[in-house]
Amino acid sequence: MSCITEVNEQLKARVIAFYLPQFHPVECNDLYWGKGFTEWRNVAMARSLFPGHYQPRYPADLGYYDLRVPEIRDEQADLAKAAGVEGFCYWHYWFREGRDVLERPFDEVVRLKKPDLPFCLGWANHSWRTNTWTKVNNKPSAQKMIFEQEYLGSADNEAHFYRLLDAFKDERYIRVENKLLFVIYDLPGFKGFEQLKTQWNALAQQNNLPGFYFVSHTTTVGHISNPTLSGLERMVENSIKTAFDLGADGVETVNMRYAEFLAYGRLHKISATIGRKLLGGLFIEKYDFDHIIRHIIIEANQRANVFPEIVDGNDRSPRAGRNAIIYHDVTPDIFYREAKEAVECVAHKDFDHRLVFLNSWNEWGEGMYMEPDMRYGKGFIEALRSALT
Repeated sequence: MSCITEVNEQLKARVIAFYLPQFHPVECNDLYWGKGFTEWRNVAMARSLFPGHYQPRYPADLGYYDLRVPEIRDEQADLAKAAGVEGFCYWHYWFREGRDVLERPFDEVVRLKKPDLPFCLGWANHSWRTNTWTKVNNKPSAQKMIFEQEYLGSADNEAHFYRLLDAFKDERYIRVENKLLFVIYDLPGFKGFEQLKTQWNALAQQNNLPGFYFVSHTTTVGHISNPTLSGLERMVENSIKTAFDLGADGVETVNMRYAEFLAYGRLHKISATIGRKLLGGLFIEKYDFDHIIRHIIIEANQRANVFPEIVDGNDRSPRAGRNAIIYHDVTPDIFYREAKEAVECVAHKDFDHRLVFLNSWNEWGEGMYMEPDMRYGKGFIEALRSALT
């Protein structure tokens, strides 16, 4: 048993935090958003949109960091350990024929063998358009394609595997059922997943690896066709079933839209959705975080291979302005209650499957972050640690 596992088994759950590797300049961001762009620009320029709206947000301990700096990554790892986070799930981008982006921070984590924090990968398999980081005209015709997500079959699958082989062989790589944990952001949109799964498992065997444990990042309620309680519950079950039918080994449930319906009622949610679409910037769709967290954890999360996702906020206004969905009054105390419920939900499982995904470690542009800020300091880190111990 590794020392990492020994430490984590003193905690009540295995928290895996999603990690955005965007905070460093890259050529494509320079091209579309200006020289030196990172999302810190959006964060710094955000404005309060209603009384009590917590914007802008100011980072504290780490400042407006650059992820090319290894000392910053070391400090992030130290903070994650203090929170009880087992490891980061780095969002990974792969489009076709070796084209990836935002790869430098993770590549350096692997190459330098530091920080000493477990990790896994999540493939953010969606296209990039000009609304990826900032607000633009919402009409599809006004959005320019930057990178189109394509699935090109066997040769591309093999190139993708070998691009990541050094990471897969790293002793820090997180495992479930002694397999390499790999998250798929959009499994229903993945054309050819079964082929990739079969091929990657075969390639793993050829390279003395144990194979993969694929987890679907599953939105349990998408387009609402039957906004009644029974209809919502059927949609939740159908989305989970679909993920398993498509070949997932595990499902991580993303329940924010579901929680919004249950917390505020179907008429409120439908009216809010219509109002945001019709009135645009004249309407703000906002929800009290205390109400939302009461419905984030669902009964299905008690199943061995279905895992809860907890959120530490939700405010995309730095990217989308008044078109964002906003959770307000997000505090460490309320987050503690959400995290505690998730931990209790998975407590009966064997430790290997006691996974809780955290969205997110550092999505500052979406108001989802654990890192210290000027209002709450390390409050969210302390809250998570308390829930886990």
